[in-house]
Amino acid sequence: MTIQIERISPRPGGREHPIKDLRGYQLSGPGNGNTVGKATFVQSLKEAADLIDLNFSIRMGCVGKRSSLISAKSLRITRS
Repeated sequence: MTIQIERISPRPGGREHPIKDLRGYQLSGPGNGNTVGKATFVQSLKEAADLIDLNFSIRMGCVGKRSSLISAKSLRITRS
């Protein structure tokens, strides 16, 4: 299964994508804010999409732009 997570209204400068670092994709649960100490890290887009369905936010970015935490209501998930 292919999963795509995209921002419904991206910022100017290019298409944003989920950012994965050595710990994985960074998500934040409802009410946890933007702190890494309270972040949840997962290794796959499937796990990330499942958490976004539970109203988690995910860190996204594009080349030349600082990454930011995007809320679930601002995302579109495509599963095919």
